[in-house]
Amino acid sequence: MMEARIDKWLWAARIFKTRTIAAEACKKGRVMINGANVKPARMIKAGDVIQVKKPPITYSFKVLQAIEHRVGAKLVVDVMENVTTPDQYELLEMSKVSGFVNRARGMGRPTKKDRRELDDFTDVEAMDDFEFDF
Repeated sequence: MMEARIDKWLWAARIFKTRTIAAEACKKGRVMINGANVKPARMIKAGDVIQVKKPPITYSFKVLQAIEHRVGAKLVVDVMENVTTPDQYELLEMSKVSGFVNRARGMGRPTKKDRRELDDFTDVEAMDDFEFDF
């Protein structure tokens, strides 16, 4: 049975952009195997379930093949299976919808797109088109 380091696998399966970022996520406790925090050198095998915290949600992946060399995006389906629960994706949608209204401190200035969305959301003249039942 083939095994691979968790940091290499996360990079090879295209979950993280670089191996360094994958290793840092392991060190910071954002990667768990079967519910336990892991170090970057931890070996994984086919059948392991990996949880990756990328706020606001936690992704879950089932390892189908342990690899250490990066594969093309089309081949990722042979390497892993996404078993993330639908309620996690609902959290992601909720954060996208509310993201531009409650801007976190330190996020910098709103982008032009954020400003336009905020202006559209708070535009009083656009409310004239709606009829209210009182």
